[in-house]
Amino acid sequence: MPHPPHDPSLIDLHDQPGHLIRRAHQISVSVFLDVVGREVTPIQYAVLKVLGEKPGIDQLTLAQEVAIDTSSCADIAARLEAKGWISRSVGVRGRRRLELTTAGEALLDSLKSPIQTLQATLLHGLSAQESADLLNLLRKFVGHNNERSRAPLRRGASKAIVGTAPK
Repeated sequence: MPHPPHDPSLIDLHDQPGHLIRRAHQISVSVFLDVVGREVTPIQYAVLKVLGEKPGIDQLTLAQEVAIDTSSCADIAARLEAKGWISRSVGVRGRRRLELTTAGEALLDSLKSPIQTLQATLLHGLSAQESADLLNLLRKFVGHNNERSRAPLRRGASKAIVGTAPK
């Protein structure tokens, strides 16, 4: 059976941003599990990291800061609470207030070195300038497309301005 003629108007799969982003995410999660381990997932780490930086924030704000939907955030918070890494209490207007426990703080502290290794592993093979450019372009891409997300990022006083390196 002959091959169908190549349609030059079709974009090669490996030149499509969505495909490359999916592959980058797939690789990132795989390397996370290899380097950091399986005790905590990438999204659980993000939640713990935000709680380490902003102790006592409410669950809705946490969901917005991590850019996940509120029901997923509630599920993750319940799992982290069951593991003894966070505590939840009812705060102002019935909002759930979240904080790291001592065990959660210890876990987050123990992840500093593996997360640095993760960063180095993911950026291996890129020059310092290429690494900075990649991160800047990813921030710009995410910032430009934020409102298209089902769970857009909402940050009060943002540390990272789109298209610039973090302070």
